[in-house]
Amino acid sequence: MKTLPSELKNDFDKKWQRFLMAAEERRVFFADMSDLRAAALRVFPFSDFVANSCIQSPAILMDLYESDDVRQSYHSRTYTDKLEALLTQVEEEKQLEQILRNLRRREMIRIAWRDLSGQADLFETTSDLTNLADACIDHALQLLYDRQCSLYGVPVGTGGSRQQLVVIGMGKLGGRELNFSSDVDLIYAYPQNGKTTGVEKPVSNEEFFMRLCRSLLQILGKTTEDGLVFRIDLRLRPYGDNGPLTMSFDAMEEYYQHQGREWERYAWIKARVVAGDKAGGAKLLEKLNPFVYRRYLDFGAFESLRNMKQKITLEIKRMGMRGNIKLGRGGIREIEFFGQIFQLIRGGVTPPLQERSILKVLAYLASGNYIPQKVCTELKNAYIFLRNLEHRLQEFSDQQTHQLPSNQSARLRLALSMGFES
Repeated sequence: MKTLPSELKNDFDKKWQRFLMAAEERRVFFADMSDLRAAALRVFPFSDFVANSCIQSPAILMDLYESDDVRQSYHSRTYTDKLEALLTQVEEEKQLEQILRNLRRREMIRIAWRDLSGQADLFETTSDLTNLADACIDHALQLLYDRQCSLYGVPVGTGGSRQQLVVIGMGKLGGRELNFSSDVDLIYAYPQNGKTTGVEKPVSNEEFFMRLCRSLLQILGKTTEDGLVFRIDLRLRPYGDNGPLTMSFDAMEEYYQHQGREWERYAWIKARVVAGDKAGGAKLLEKLNPFVYRRYLDFGAFESLRNMKQKITLEIKRMGMRGNIKLGRGGIREIEFFGQIFQLIRGGVTPPLQERSILKVLAYLASGNYIPQKVCTELKNAYIFLRNLEHRLQEFSDQQTHQLPSNQSARLRLALSMGFES
């Protein structure tokens, strides 16, 4: 992109002037305004979210530049380290809510800035988004758990062993492929039934963890004056919306053994323990592995996935969702279906296919001569392109959308953000 078209140039000039005025009013001064303007020229036209956030709080952008965070990659523990420092003095849930939302806002500006300015590739962007979600969920859970233990006692199981909640990430979170404005799909579980100890009026472990799940849902998903942290979706849990918020390991194992449906096998392919009792969660995933991956070649998976795909196609037609890059024809979901049907059919007898990353699955299928290398390369390139496109769509206004715009100027803006000239 050599020059912006006049419409986008005018849009940038207005945003830039508003930003300069806001910075001056709040006495926020940058060392190199020409360098900042050159960078903003690659970001502000393509993200109202970033531009408006910086206009509202110029100090956030100054902090990102002074700390050099906007210019450098994060390691896997960066968000954990940041939250450990921020949450040392937290005493009230209101403080926790505000700190998490402020961190989320700062880091989403950083992530979008690096993506739009070409400093981060798809894999760094999805990794940062996933690590941010993991850290927020885990630290919020730790604080809420300690608070509940002081109120209702410590939940224990057989032999007096202390119980902790297990939070399982599904979908893009589980696969470490989270997108910019994604819902976070979670399933809650706890190891054993029992009662709390250390208080006059103990409660059952089930009640304790139900309360904890509701508190975590509120802290992360409630919209306050500072926004929200992540939208939480719990519909993938046993019995869906009609089921309890959390279940014991034994109850979950029994459910999937006797009532688990084919689409739930598909959903559990990407399951990963993201917070809480990591060791206990690993044992639960091991118990549920035979449900997901049959110990034989499971050609019956063809029919169930075919039916699932047909339902999605009919729903897209019913809702008039042409141009949906996730669910539409040739979209992200079709690439995932292609790889995951091999996983469900052969994963039980071919352990390398028990993999959360669709790109790693495609690579293995090519190396094992299940699919031609040409097919693998085409699907990989298409997937990376569509996931980058997904981020550019969502970074514009921090909205969960997968729909290509119909407006001509919006289509041009999207094309330019992807590196095309028209």
